[in-house]
Amino acid sequence: MIEWEYITRLMKCFPHSFINQYGEFIAHRETNAYFKIDNCKSELDIKCKVLEWLSRDAHKAEPFRARRKNEEYRAFMMGGINRYLGTSFTDEQMETIYTYLGNACNHEKTIRFIESGFDMFLLAEDKA
Repeated sequence: MIEWEYITRLMKCFPHSFINQYGEFIAHRETNAYFKIDNCKSELDIKCKVLEWLSRDAHKAEPFRARRKNEEYRAFMMGGINRYLGTSFTDEQMETIYTYLGNACNHEKTIRFIESGFDMFLLAEDKA
């Protein structure tokens, strides 16, 4: 089982987040942005899921009718990701992250990306 300190730190990075009865970390109640946390065994697992399952929302999600509300939502997600990972990803970088790691399309690359200290050049290899 994962140490509680990682979960509480994650929840502090996404204000009003919670874990439901199905073992899902709900980052944002209104949009139901979430990932399964009950199968995470390490902090690395959480970091992978943050990138793989929340990067789309941080970069391009438009769950609301109002443009301003969508911009606020994307900023909320980007801020939470950056706070949890200790990064300062830009929107352009988040687009690259979502393109090459989103939806767990290349989990091994996600692990390498995290272990490299978030080296964007690792992802840029795919752009050639």
